[in-house]
Amino acid sequence: MAVSAISATDSTGALGALAPTATGADSEQRFLKLLVTQLNNQDPLNPLDNAQLTSQLAQMSTVSGIEKLNSAFQSLLAQSGSSQVLQSAALIGRTVLVAGNDLAFKQGTDTSFAIDMAVPADAVKVTIADGAGKTLRSYDVGALPQGVKTLSWDGKTDSGTLVADGSYTVNVAASSGGKSVAANALTSASVVSVAQGPYGVSLDLGASRKVSLSNVRLIF
Repeated sequence: MAVSAISATDSTGALGALAPTATGADSEQRFLKLLVTQLNNQDPLNPLDNAQLTSQLAQMSTVSGIEKLNSAFQSLLAQSGSSQVLQSAALIGRTVLVAGNDLAFKQGTDTSFAIDMAVPADAVKVTIADGAGKTLRSYDVGALPQGVKTLSWDGKTDSGTLVADGSYTVNVAASSGGKSVAANALTSASVVSVAQGPYGVSLDLGASRKVSLSNVRLIF
């Protein structure tokens, strides 16, 4: 009674089913067992030819090579992340500009902020408001080119009154040819600590505020 042959498709299919849960070494051992079983049970009248054997060995070699490449790449990413954290540690205690509208004012110091222009504008206006949304100070900045323009607030209202220490907001409105154009506020904050997060290095700016290192636009 002839024993039916195990085809190349059957063996590679079985190997593929094992791949998600087996390690590279386990996959190789199971592949070799399947290959030996296939050779022992091949149809004498229709034996496995060299092309099929070579194809299966090449597939196994490719799988093994990909696993080793993935392992090396993951190791490289881990080393790169650690290196970024160490380099970013130099930012602790430094002041950075990041996207945001929050201003923290403290008497005796000027509060730095900036305008990030996506495109040039003919007219730019900046307003600073309190927690209730009441406008305290307004600036007609005029025309600005594309890029970042740094400014500062001395804590005074339009009438010259000095505000109390606390949190305020800054907003930017820009136009070109009578049409609104994109303009974002950048606010300053001191870096408290740095950490490696799932999306790269993140900076702790205090008050439960964290930003990605890639979002830093300027360092003082």
